[in-house]
Amino acid sequence: MTEPPWRRERRAHFPGLPAWSAATSRLALESFGITRQEQVTREWAWGGGDGAGVRVCVLDTGVEAGHPRVGRLERSLVVARDGDELTVTDCEPVDPAGHGTACAGVIRSIAPAVRLTSVRVLTDGRTGSGAALLAGLRWAVDEGFDLINLSLSTTRSEFLPALHELADRAYFRRCLLVAAAHNMPVLSFPWAFSSVISVASHDERDPMTYYYNPAPPAEFYARGVRVPVAWPGGRIIRSSGNSFAAPHITGICARILGKHPMMTPFQLKAVLYLAASNVVARNGDPYVAV
Repeated sequence: MTEPPWRRERRAHFPGLPAWSAATSRLALESFGITRQEQVTREWAWGGGDGAGVRVCVLDTGVEAGHPRVGRLERSLVVARDGDELTVTDCEPVDPAGHGTACAGVIRSIAPAVRLTSVRVLTDGRTGSGAALLAGLRWAVDEGFDLINLSLSTTRSEFLPALHELADRAYFRRCLLVAAAHNMPVLSFPWAFSSVISVASHDERDPMTYYYNPAPPAEFYARGVRVPVAWPGGRIIRSSGNSFAAPHITGICARILGKHPMMTPFQLKAVLYLAASNVVARNGDPYVAV
């Protein structure tokens, strides 16, 4: 396969069939790799992988390049106002708050060979405009990143339609959003959308232990309590929050995609489920942690 199906030109509409349909009696279906469910183990999913070749965008407060836990960034950008317009422009690889550096360091610790890009859409780690979030996310989706880490959300319902459209567009372009659940018991977006991977915290210490949640909207639990994270100035601190659970899953996804680059978001979600610590089967019994 020379080019992944999601990058190809869409086939022309076939006469006599509804739009988006396929004339399977006359045309060959798109080819794709097939893995049987029983073959999906953690070793098959990401064993030996380091995320090489996978492009990850961190939408956050910026990332301090050169931090020992972060290393090199491919690019550092910021959403800035140019008159009445918001533009995404290159900037110095700094982080005035620390939050983005922490998330990037977690991703790098799990998938050390990923290609990281930072887009600053928040200011002090807590505040930012919905318009800036939309502008940064739209840029990242259009750039075709494999994964976008969103350890942020908005409760402002007026941004919901545009965010939903972007999340769905990303999903069908094989650009998967990994979004942290809100730290408070309130509904916010985009983590509550079904087209993203939504993550909340567990309080165990192993960074590769994660659990499937059979009662969404948070689909997975990952390490998020007293996590050692990178902080500006080359420091390391401990911090807690769903913000730091999401990049653990982003890093695991990067390792999976590094080994299996033709996976779609649908397939990747299925593999995450099958390899979750409470789903990996022992003696044929489901929900047994191994």
